[in-house]
Amino acid sequence: MFRFFENLVDPFSKYKELYNPPNTVRSFLMDYTKPFVGVFAITGVVATLAAASEIYLIYLLGWIIDIVSGDPSDVFENHSNFFIWAIVFVLVVRPLIFALDVLLINNTLMVNVATLFRWRAHKHVLRQSIGWFENDFAGRIANRVMQTPRSAGEVVFQVFDALGYSLAYVFGGLILLNSVDFRLMLPMAVWFLLYLCLIVWVVRNISPASKASSDARSNLNGQIVDTYTNIHSVKLFAYQNQELHSAKAAIEQTRQTFAREMRLYTIMDFGLNILNGLLTISLIGVSIFLWFIGEATAGTIAAASALAIRLNAMTGWIMWAISSFFRELGVIQEGMGTLADPIKLRDQENANILEITKAQIEVKSLSHHYGLKSGGLNKLNVTFRENEKVGLVGRSGAGKSTLLKLILRFYDVEAGEIHIDGQDIARVTQDSLHKNIGVVQQDSSLLHRSIRENICYGKSNATEHEIIAAAKKAHAHDFILNLQDEYGRKGYDAQVGERGIKLSGGQRQRITLARVILKNAPILLLDEATSALDSEIETQIQDTLKNMMKGKTVIAIAHRLSTIAQMDRILVLDKGEIVEDGDHESLLSTGGLYSELWHHQSGGFLKSR
Repeated sequence: MFRFFENLVDPFSKYKELYNPPNTVRSFLMDYTKPFVGVFAITGVVATLAAASEIYLIYLLGWIIDIVSGDPSDVFENHSNFFIWAIVFVLVVRPLIFALDVLLINNTLMVNVATLFRWRAHKHVLRQSIGWFENDFAGRIANRVMQTPRSAGEVVFQVFDALGYSLAYVFGGLILLNSVDFRLMLPMAVWFLLYLCLIVWVVRNISPASKASSDARSNLNGQIVDTYTNIHSVKLFAYQNQELHSAKAAIEQTRQTFAREMRLYTIMDFGLNILNGLLTISLIGVSIFLWFIGEATAGTIAAASALAIRLNAMTGWIMWAISSFFRELGVIQEGMGTLADPIKLRDQENANILEITKAQIEVKSLSHHYGLKSGGLNKLNVTFRENEKVGLVGRSGAGKSTLLKLILRFYDVEAGEIHIDGQDIARVTQDSLHKNIGVVQQDSSLLHRSIRENICYGKSNATEHEIIAAAKKAHAHDFILNLQDEYGRKGYDAQVGERGIKLSGGQRQRITLARVILKNAPILLLDEATSALDSEIETQIQDTLKNMMKGKTVIAIAHRLSTIAQMDRILVLDKGEIVEDGDHESLLSTGGLYSELWHHQSGGFLKSR
């Protein structure tokens, strides 16, 4: 039974992925909850029936008191069938209605709404560009991906469990009182109007206060995650006190925003108690007055009293539900800053799959300054021919890494074009581009998974033999066999820790090399590929790299010039332009910038200007 309700909606069903998601809370929620429309309708009807059954129970109470006020001998003789119906209703019908209501809300909506939101939010975030991630805290992004779906689930829960049910209950109560005497309805109608005024005041104030509180929590989360992620720097520079001071300020800001939010709840509770007192006194008072003048029965007083007491108990819950509803809407609104952010770096409509024939790269009049007036690249023209090995040299900020990022299309170029085998990379799919390029970066961070899973990033369906062969070529197999994590997993099953923190820099780099070897892409980009290796391992890896480079177009960045001296060509960049182009010997003989950098090296590294 549970599984039936849990599977009424598939949270992973296919949907149209948008580059520009809806940018208002209402449209955002409506777009995400389209698969639930049918379930929403059924749940609304069932919630109304549940409220009606509660009102009917109060009606039964008044009826029973009225009939037992007469001759006892007539009660069962004239009303036995109705008593049987009342028993069946209380023991069978009403529990079944509430059971269906709870199953729909708890096992269909609560289980699947947050799951659907989380899945689609995570999928949308993964489609964003590298530049997008570089402009935000990873912790804040993750917090919004986790918290916003939870809040969406709470909003749906409150709509059907509290708001829909309570509205049906109030209107049912008004109908019940009106059916007895319209004058009984007046106190409740006045109370309801005053109650709505209180709700409007709460909503207007709680929504922005909740958004501010949620934003403060996200910022705090991002700051703390940033500290933990860079814990090595914190410890090495003895910066704990400064980090604590910064965290204290963020925690205090979170406390202040939360305190302002809670002030509203205190005012709400105070006003609610006054209104509830007025409802109880007025409703019971009017019913007693009508009884006193002979226009109401004892059953009427009992029903009115029961309704007043029930509403008195419900109003606090309803108000909290409403405030919770708008508080969670505030969280969703704050989360939409991430989850509804348009995807700016996108595949063109009908983008082609990149077809590699020669792996020749042409850079045409390429300029990119990251939106600034200076820095980056300036009108760059260069061709990386088929199977050519090219080294990029230059001082920091010359534009070397920018060129590699643009070839990978981590950013759209501001001017110019990049072609691979005659195909503009802006007109091919990003996935097909990245599948044909192997990259080894200086920062060789790994996923917090097993060694095997990290190497398999190069080829998801790789066999065990292929994985081990790639590790051996990267001189990683021997140390992998000696690994063991805290859970006793060994070798290729051992977990590497967040960003591969449990491994040394050289070990991480060799795992990175292994997965690039496994990928075996026709284009290879190396950004300080051996910078984290010691001399002995570097010598071994250089042989591995030579084998990796065979039959590939290679572009390599290195500050240690000895590592690229054997390249077919060396391009020297300065201030975003190519100032020298040639092999090692010819560049040395010209006595230009390359020759200057070569002779200024100390221990194999470039001297800063």
